[in-house]
Amino acid sequence: MHTVWKGAISFGLVHVPVKMFSATEDKDISLRYIHKECGSPLSYVRKCPVCDKEVAWEEIGKGYEYDKGKFVLFEKEELEQLTEQSTKNIAILDFVDLTEIDPIYFQKTYYLSPDQAGANAYRLLMEAMRQTGKIGIAKISIRSKSSLAAIRVLADCLAIETIFYPDEVRPVSQVPGLPEPGIVNDKELDMAKLLISQLSTPFEPGKYTDDYRQRMLDLITHKIAGEEFHIAPARQESNVIDLMAALQASIEAVQHIPADPGPSAASAKTKGAASRKKTAAAKPAKTADGPAVVSEATGPIPVIAPKPKRRTAKSKEPGA
Repeated sequence: MHTVWKGAISFGLVHVPVKMFSATEDKDISLRYIHKECGSPLSYVRKCPVCDKEVAWEEIGKGYEYDKGKFVLFEKEELEQLTEQSTKNIAILDFVDLTEIDPIYFQKTYYLSPDQAGANAYRLLMEAMRQTGKIGIAKISIRSKSSLAAIRVLADCLAIETIFYPDEVRPVSQVPGLPEPGIVNDKELDMAKLLISQLSTPFEPGKYTDDYRQRMLDLITHKIAGEEFHIAPARQESNVIDLMAALQASIEAVQHIPADPGPSAASAKTKGAASRKKTAAAKPAKTADGPAVVSEATGPIPVIAPKPKRRTAKSKEPGA
C-alpha cells in the first residue's frame, strides 16, 4: 500500500506515531475523449482567455471569486501557513459511541498503522477503545483540507473515517416532494414487513458485484479482439398500480412459491368427459316432425308442426 500521510494521533499527552493508507480504491473504468477523425486522445491546454495564450504551471496561482469576475489572490506560502501546524497531527477531541453517528456523515476510510517506535502506544490505544466500545472524534488535515474524523477499531487495526462537518450535510427539510405524514394501510404494512422479513439476511459484501463494470470490461475485451458485442436489453418493468398485488407477487417470488397447478390431468379429463356428456344430453334431438324441446324431467319432447293449409280458388264476385 502507498502511504498517503504520516503523523501522530494525540489524546491527552499521549502521542502515537502512525502512517495512513487508503482503505478503499476506485475501480471505475476511465474513458478518455478521443478525436473521432484520427483516433487521437485529446489534450487539455491551460489557456488564458484574455491574453489568448497558453499558461505555464509556474505562472499559475490560486484565487477566490468573491464577486462576479472579482478575485482575491493567494501566494503558495500563505496557503501552506494555514495547514502547517495541523497537517502532522490527529488530535482526538472526544470519545463517543459509534451508533451516535449517522452514516450520512461518513466520507472516506483510511487504515492507520504504527510508525517506527509507536507500536506499544498504538496497541494500547486500540485495546482501550476496543474494551470501552468507544470511537474517537478527531481533526485531521489531508492534502491541505481540514476534516473531522472518527477513529475506530477495525479487526486488529485502527481505521480513521473522514466525516463531514454539520454544515456540509443538507437537512432533510430541503428535500422536495416528500409525502406528508399520514396513516398507512394496515394490510399493506403487514405485507411490506413480511417482505422485509423474507429478504433479511446477514450482510455478505462478497455477493454483490459491479455489473456495469463487468459489462464494460467485457466490451473492452471484445473491442480489442475485433469482435462484435451486443448487450441484451434490460427487461422493461411495468408500472405498479396495485400495491397489494405487487407486495404479494414480491413475497411469492422470494418464497419461490410455484403457481397453482390446478386440477390434476385425470380430474380434468373426468370433468371434460362429464361436460361433453352433459352437452350431448342437452343438445336438441331432431324428429320427423321437426326439432325437439328439451325438458329436464322427461327429456326431448317432439313438437308436432301444424299442417299447411290447402290453397282454394277464390270465388268470383257477382257481376264479374
